[in-house]
Parts: sequence; C-alpha cells; structure tokens
Amino acid sequence: MALVEVTHHAGIATVLLNRPDKRNAMSFALLRELVRVAKQLKRDKRVRAVILAGQGAAFSAGIDLGDLNNPKNTLYAGWELIKPGQSLFQKAFLIWQTLPVPVIAALHGHCLGAGMQLALAADMRIATPDCKLSIMESRWGLVPDMGLTRSLRGLVPLDVAKELTLTARVLSGTDARELGLITHVNEQPLMAAQKLAEELLTRSPDALLAGKRVLDAMVNEPRRALRLEKLWQLKLILGKNSKIARRKDKQPGLDYAPRQFD
Repeated sequence: MALVEVTHHAGIATVLLNRPDKRNAMSFALLRELVRVAKQLKRDKRVRAVILAGQGAAFSAGIDLGDLNNPKNTLYAGWELIKPGQSLFQKAFLIWQTLPVPVIAALHGHCLGAGMQLALAADMRIATPDCKLSIMESRWGLVPDMGLTRSLRGLVPLDVAKELTLTARVLSGTDARELGLITHVNEQPLMAAQKLAEELLTRSPDALLAGKRVLDAMVNEPRRALRLEKLWQLKLILGKNSKIARRKDKQPGLDYAPRQFD
C-alpha cells in the first residue's frame, strides 16, 4: 500500500496521506515519501495546484512515536539532526513551500504535531470547525523541528506563537481560524479546497508562481522582496501567459500555456 496516494484531475494534484489505520502518523518512511512526491510534482508542469489531505479519520495525528522511539532509528535521527542543511524532518514539510504552484491543505479530525507542521507549510489551510489542531511537541518533551520557525512566521504574533508552542494547547478549527492559523473553516474541507483550486486554475500559472514567490519573500526575505517584484514582473510581461491573460477578457475560451517559469 502506498503511503502517499496522488491523483490528478484537470491540473489539480490531490496528495493523500495514506496510513488511515495510524491516523496518518508520520513515520520516517512517510516523510521520505512526502519528499519524493513533492519533487515529482515540482517537475510536472501539468500541475497547477496541489491539495494535501489525509485518508480516514484524520489529516495526521503527528509523528509516529513508535518509529521515533525505535532504537534502530536513533542513529539515523541523530545524523539528520546534526548534518549540515535541512534535516529530513524539515525537508519533508518545507519542500511544499518551494513548489511552483499553490498548495492547499484540507484538514479534518486531528492535525497535531508533525501534522500541524505539514499543514502550516501549505499556502492555505481549510479545516472543519471541530478539527483538533495543536503544535504538540512540548507535550512529548520536544521542540518543533520541522520548519515551524519558517512556516509559522507571519501567521500569528510572536507571543501567540510562543503560547501555542509552549502549552501544546489543542485548538478547534474555529479557534484556529480566529487566530489566523487557518484560512477558512468548512464542514467539507476537501470539497472547499477543490473549489478554491478550480478558482486558481482561472489565473495564469506563471502569475500564481510569481505571486507565491513574492509574498513568501515578503515574510522570509524582506530585503529581497521589492527586487523580486520587479524581476518577476519583467519575466511575466515577456512571457506567454501574461499575453494570454490580457486577451482572455474578450476571448474567455483561451487556454493558458503550460507554466513557463520555475
């Protein structure tokens, strides 16, 4: 059984965590599979939006503690934490921020610990009102180490981020929306994510890429953001899809060309 299932429909790739019997707990094998799938989607110019979701009763209940506590994995985990660059634990989540298309997380059931960090790495999040969300690592005597310092930045004030991280408080989807952790609350998050993805398909795939890159720079690389605005605008003006976008008002049947930039 594949740990991650990917389906494609009309430019939308739906990525399903597929360990329903474990509430999609993040095993080391699942983390490696997330990296593999993200790399594959990154190269596929047919893909214009990605939806992250979970099979079964939960998006993800967090790290697989059985894997984490297995002595066979201790040496491997230690190397991942001391080696230069991003660890597997960081890369499996932050790689979704590097995709050249919008990524939408559809959340239900539990979205805890590692599951929460994966959701935060998406560009937008839609959760059920009763979804249970938590930055839960402190409950296990750990610190969030899956890119949270990048993915949480800009979503909530620092004091709120500290409170949520230090208390491991469990929030409902409604509470998380009020704090700004969630983009939308919907009883059918996967259906709502599909609808949002379809709306994004009406825009130039290159404009979506440029908008994502510029806004991410606004938060993570503010010194480069203004320069990136200019560079991306120049690329878009000279590219194919901007010309098509300007003609679509009078010729709505025109199709965009495949994404030109990465």
